[in-house]
Amino acid sequence: MSTGPSIALSGAPGTGKTSIAEVAKSDGWAITTVQSLAEEHNLLGPIDSEEGAREIDIHALSSALGSIEGPLIIDGHLSHLLNVDAIAILRCDPSVLQARLEQRSYPKWKVESNIEWELIGGTWAEVEIENVAEFDSSSKNIDDLWNNIREWINSGHPRLEPFVDWMDD
Repeated sequence: MSTGPSIALSGAPGTGKTSIAEVAKSDGWAITTVQSLAEEHNLLGPIDSEEGAREIDIHALSSALGSIEGPLIIDGHLSHLLNVDAIAILRCDPSVLQARLEQRSYPKWKVESNIEWELIGGTWAEVEIENVAEFDSSSKNIDDLWNNIREWINSGHPRLEPFVDWMDD
């Protein structure tokens, strides 16, 4: 089997992670999700009554997985907490994100919570590795966005400093 990088595809819900993962899969990449990895390792908890989703013990999952070998893209808003080679963080203009989440019928409190997370760039605060880059999914078409991510991966996935700051807009 060929080796390559393991890439976490992270960002707030609604930023386009799953859409990018689908395009990457059609481009030949192996794809998995944080949820499917948690299921495989019996690390899915009960359904959180407030969130409406099953809890994932991400720290136990990270320990169980150890270093993740690629080539593999892991889709999920918690994927940046796993032991991967690099992290691609998808960002999205809060007004665009709000429309996307409302289209998914998210409750108002959940829309507001995710917009706040996006505004403050919350994922960056949790990143513990050097090879990280962010990509703005607000208006780019998915194929163009994937091409930008793929170019970053192929260039050795260097750290790119954050450039999105919704607080300045």
